[in-house]
Order: sequence, then C-alpha cells, then structure tokens
Amino acid sequence: MEVVLDQGRIEATMLAGVRIIAFLVIAPPFSYNGIPARIKAMLAIGLALAVSQQVTDGYESPGTAGYITALILELVVGAALGFLVLVVFSAIQAAGSLIDLFGGFSLAQGFDPQSMVNGAQFTRLFQMTALALLFASDGYQLIISGLARTFNALPIGGGIDLSSPVEAITGSVTNMFLAAVQIAGPLIVILFLADVGLGLLTRVAPALNAFALGFPLKILVTLLLAATLFVALPRIVSTLVDDAVRLVMGVG
Repeated sequence: MEVVLDQGRIEATMLAGVRIIAFLVIAPPFSYNGIPARIKAMLAIGLALAVSQQVTDGYESPGTAGYITALILELVVGAALGFLVLVVFSAIQAAGSLIDLFGGFSLAQGFDPQSMVNGAQFTRLFQMTALALLFASDGYQLIISGLARTFNALPIGGGIDLSSPVEAITGSVTNMFLAAVQIAGPLIVILFLADVGLGLLTRVAPALNAFALGFPLKILVTLLLAATLFVALPRIVSTLVDDAVRLVMGVG
C-alpha cells in the first residue's frame, strides 16, 4: 500500500502551528504555567490541524531557505499577537497593584511562578480570578476564534507589518492604565479620603498619633470594600476579551 503525503499541506500546517504555539505561550489564559507544556503543544497541534484547510488554500512551497524564514516570521507574528492579548489583560493585574499600594499590602509582595506575576495579595488574587473567569465564561474560545481569523488577514509566510502591532500596543498600554484606574478608582478614592481624614485628625489632636492606626484601618477598609470589585469583574473580563479579539483581528 502506497501512502501519498501532501507536502504543501504539511508545510502550511506546521507554519500555522508555529504561530499558534507562540501565541499560546504568551497570551492569557494559556500562558499560565499551571498548564503543562505538553498540553499546550497538543492544543497547538489540534488547532493547527483545525485551520489546515484554511491555510492550505493558495499556499506555495517557498523552498528550504524560504521555509525557514517563514517559520521565523510566523514565530514573530504569533508572539506579537499574544503580547497584544497580554497587554489588554494586564489592566486587571495593574488594578490589583494599585489596590495593594494604596491599601498597605505592597509590603508583602511575592513572586507567583505559575502566573509569572510579582505582586502582593490583590495583584495575584485579581490575576487568578481573571484567569478563572476566562475559562468559566468561555472567553478563551473567543480568543482562539480571533487567532484563527488572523490567518485570513495575515496569510502564513507573509510576515507582518510591524507598524500595525506597534501602534496597537501603544494604544493598548494607554488603555491598560486607564482601565486599571477605572477598576480600582472608587476604592483608591476612599483610601485617599481615609488618609486625608487621618491627617486632619493628627492636626487636631497631635498626641493621638492617628497615623499609627492608619495601616490597620486602611487594610480593614480595603478588605471590606474590595468585595464590590469582584462583583464587577465578570463584566470587566468580558469587555477585555472583546477588546483583545478586536486588537488581534485588527492587526492585519
């Protein structure tokens, strides 16, 4: 029995797999180190096979040197698209960092090797909650769908115009800081007013040493009011998923 292999289809599928695996390594929620590398590789192979028919149409083998160049280009494209998604979802982590800073938790910073996040309690808690919501709300499926559609906008082996992702990343960083302030803003205002109140109390009664009570008071206020932010997190994550998909699909 003679088995005939379509070399063009195999090459196109491998190029698609390189873009996908580069994307999965960087983009949340797949970048979480708690997901074994073997699972990521199997997911990339499965997705590459799923889009093989899409990427094979119109593909022409470029030769050995051209194929190696195409592999490198696909690696760059996948990494750039994954970084766009990472920047968008960094808004939640940044909001947690602001709460830790103003709430007095920043002294207890630690490095989480699973999510690769260096921050205090609320930074890591917000990051883990966002990852859980991405899987629970099927937001990861929208991200994968956006990645699959990039093969129409950015054909395999064609590279990418770096001005487009750089412009998107610049706008995403600005929106990330704005979103972080909007998420943590109400709690930050309350903590700031608490500091102002303690300052006025110290001016009125210097012997009271009100700032000695400031740290436990701010921690108590943060713990009591941070629960209100978790109520809004599902809607925030949904909005960020839409923004990430729009950015990934708009690069081409």
